[in-house]
Amino acid sequence: MIALDEQLDGRVQRALQGHPHLTNGNLQSESSDGRVTLRGVVTTYYQKQIAQELLRSVEGVREVVNNLEVTWKKPRQRTAVSA
Repeated sequence: MIALDEQLDGRVQRALQGHPHLTNGNLQSESSDGRVTLRGVVTTYYQKQIAQELLRSVEGVREVVNNLEVTWKKPRQRTAVSA
């Protein structure tokens, strides 16, 4: 089973790394018997959901446990420009 889990880990990582909305690189996954657990930090709930839905389409994934944490980025403060 370990070899199958390693193969699944590889497919999961390629899917996550290849998605344009999941480029922050802070996502970790762990696979066991078709169950994939996601961990890490994303900046939006959209990213959290898209990661979960993406993994559901990966061959061999039977269940996704989404433990991703959403940490909002504060908008940059604008500074006054003197004339």
